[in-house]
Amino acid sequence: MGQGITWKLYGGILLILLLNTPFIARSQYTEVINSNRPGVSVSAYAVGRNVVQAEFGGYYEQRDHSDLLTDSNIIGGELALRYGLLFESLEIIWEGSYQNQDINYIALDFNESRTGFADNRLGVKYLLFDPYKNPERNKPNLRSWRANNKFQWKNLIPAISIYGGANFVLGDNPFYPEDPTISPRALLATQSQLTPKSVLILNFIYDRIGTDFPEMSYVISFSHAFRNPKWSAFIENQGIDSDRYSDILLRTGVSHLLNPNFQIDLSLGGNFKTSPSRYFAAFGLSYRLDFHQDQIINKSQTPGGPIKKNSMKKNRSSEIGPSKKEIRNQRKKAKKNKKKKDDFDF
Repeated sequence: MGQGITWKLYGGILLILLLNTPFIARSQYTEVINSNRPGVSVSAYAVGRNVVQAEFGGYYEQRDHSDLLTDSNIIGGELALRYGLLFESLEIIWEGSYQNQDINYIALDFNESRTGFADNRLGVKYLLFDPYKNPERNKPNLRSWRANNKFQWKNLIPAISIYGGANFVLGDNPFYPEDPTISPRALLATQSQLTPKSVLILNFIYDRIGTDFPEMSYVISFSHAFRNPKWSAFIENQGIDSDRYSDILLRTGVSHLLNPNFQIDLSLGGNFKTSPSRYFAAFGLSYRLDFHQDQIINKSQTPGGPIKKNSMKKNRSSEIGPSKKEIRNQRKKAKKNKKKKDDFDF
């Protein structure tokens, strides 16, 4: 009872934030793909103006229910289409997943098959605040490579975006038989670049608003790049609370950048309860058509930017400060021009 009240209070606060937060920032375009795959967390950043992006995946799930004495196999495909329109911080997103579930009722010796859209939604996402728009924050430390690459408390300040959209239940959908044709969906996303190779994303979602089974959920996702910057790994925790279904899920996986516009990924996950127990695996790819053109910006702002979700490998060196070699060259020039010694921290 108390948990339900807490979720309702949280949902009201989230709606107030979505309706009253001012539009105060613009996002920054990156030269490589910024994908929400793998996992289910949503990046705070948009794909960029005039960028068309597709994120496709296939998945398999084994789902068994100890109380209902059922076991089932689920095979499905999912697709997200993202387009950056009007300006850098705005994108429109369609997300859909279509699946087939074969259910075996053990006690009754009976099989049933369900096929339909598990998800079908359309919405827009807008970046409200980007800490990397502050010119002072973007200035690298020319005296220290370590200072540019270690964790700093200011890195906890997140980028913040909001999402508003709707779910669509078309026809006789066996997964949502009692839901209306259209129901609202709201999301708040934050994203913090903890280090040049690590990203923390938080999502807070209020879904199927106004239906008999509204759903509250959260997603916490941590991503980290390997020494080879084209590879990165993630771990993700998702919590779901609804009268229809509640659970806590864990996911982990890797992604690999094949080229600046093409990424592949692999992930797996599960839960800890038996009503039902869930174990699943997914693979996918993300591809973009990049028609982006740079806009004229204030020269006082440095062109750096934040790391995107699962894209630590994808950022230019200018986005994480100068390299050790660049620092050495700058030191030599400074000594030659100023004719004095400086102490450098390496």
